[in-house]
Amino acid sequence: MYLEINKNKYRIEVANNFYKRLTGLIGKKNIDYGLLIPKCNSIHTYFMKENIDIIGLNINNEVIYKYENLDKNRVIKINNSSKSTNILEMPKNSTQKIKIGSTLIFKEDE
Repeated sequence: MYLEINKNKYRIEVANNFYKRLTGLIGKKNIDYGLLIPKCNSIHTYFMKENIDIIGLNINNEVIYKYENLDKNRVIKINNSSKSTNILEMPKNSTQKIKIGSTLIFKEDE
């Protein structure tokens, strides 16, 4: 699947197993894609090689939280309910045009 932001198309992977959820984008360099972590309300950036952008989404893919250019060695908690929250990790500075309250539309690969 992919997400289009300001005419840029980003491939989105889904962290749909324990290993992908555990490692996220740890150790990655030159990040050019996003990682959607379903049913998640907090992340950390320990052992990251680069800063990233974080978007918190509700069950309708509405943006409820956003943090741009998140530094390494940080912990971010969005809310108390992991069952109704998804987190999207994106390349740094890629989400500048996205506003809280916007609804993201993920499209299937063509």
